Amino acid sequence: MSEKRSALYTVILLSSIILCFTFADLVQADRTFSDTENKVLASRPDFSWEALMEGSYTQKYETYLTEQFVSRDKWITIKTYMDIALQKKEINGVYLGEQGYLIEQHLPGKYSSVQETKKLVLLDRLVKEWDARVMLVPTADNILKEKLPFSALYYDQAAFLEKARRQIGEGHYIDVYSALQQHAEEEIYYRTDHHWTTLGAYYGYLAWLEAENGEDNQLTSLYDTGSLETVAEDFLGTLHSKVNFSSRADAIRIFPETQEWPVTVTYDLRDTRDTCYEESYLATKNKYGFFLDDNHGFVDIRTDCGNGKTLFVIKDSYANCFIPLLIPYYERICVMDLRYFNGRLFGFMEGYEPEEGMDVLVLYNCIHFLEDFVYLE
Repeated sequence: MSEKRSALYTVILLSSIILCFTFADLVQADRTFSDTENKVLASRPDFSWEALMEGSYTQKYETYLTEQFVSRDKWITIKTYMDIALQKKEINGVYLGEQGYLIEQHLPGKYSSVQETKKLVLLDRLVKEWDARVMLVPTADNILKEKLPFSALYYDQAAFLEKARRQIGEGHYIDVYSALQQHAEEEIYYRTDHHWTTLGAYYGYLAWLEAENGEDNQLTSLYDTGSLETVAEDFLGTLHSKVNFSSRADAIRIFPETQEWPVTVTYDLRDTRDTCYEESYLATKNKYGFFLDDNHGFVDIRTDCGNGKTLFVIKDSYANCFIPLLIPYYERICVMDLRYFNGRLFGFMEGYEPEEGMDVLVLYNCIHFLEDFVYLE
């Protein structure tokens, strides 16, 4: 009888817990946005028999329950501490690295040679059509190898970048890998976010200067790393959101000179500002949005440079903290994020090309390039 009574109590306890969570889920108002994860959360899907039969309804409802689960952030934190207690070195696709670094995991088998080739052929067409320069930035797992857990696996971006160099030609390739590798002990990537820091972007800028300099150009660096100015000290980025446990916060820094040069910045052909920085983001979770007002399909930057030169940048968010460094070199900088553009790229670019031509720069991190780079000619 004692065994039956014990089993009954267990069933009652488990049923009570399930009922409590079910009731809490029903009475809790859905959240539209997660500040912790910096993303829009799934809403309750509309029911239809057709959607149920084809399976799309159950998939959407599963996503909805996962993202709207009661006290989800707290449960993520509890799971993270349990994983740490079990001495796990990877949690939710994030390596727990040395010196408090959270490093996004990119496994070797995820990106096939076929996928690499398809993206590079597409890139090569753009390079040949527009005589473009290409800056593909390695992610932290390839540069901060010494900070990875023992035997941690990572996708070899050095090999991929060598393949890219051969595909598009030496004259079009900007070697950021070597530039960052030489400064791997400096804070060139955020500890809690997947982006490079302004200091990392500065070393990319030096690589860009070296590639641009030749018989016609003798460009020099206009910045001193000693002048970097901190605008926020409490940045906890996207990787922190994935593990959600106590971490050393990052600082957001800028070169103050980039605030001194007059600019007119137009976002998506309608909203105009007089700066490349949007300070309102510094009071939010998404502090990296401070650079270029987060992500937009098209940004048009006018400067008082007066040299008549135009630059067209095709990019991901790694470019957002890099582009302000180029203000003194161009009278106009057009910035395109293909994730938010559905038209024909070449025709759009022709509409912004002056008679004397324009420079074109492709700037992605390697992973976003392999996952997101696509366009219609």
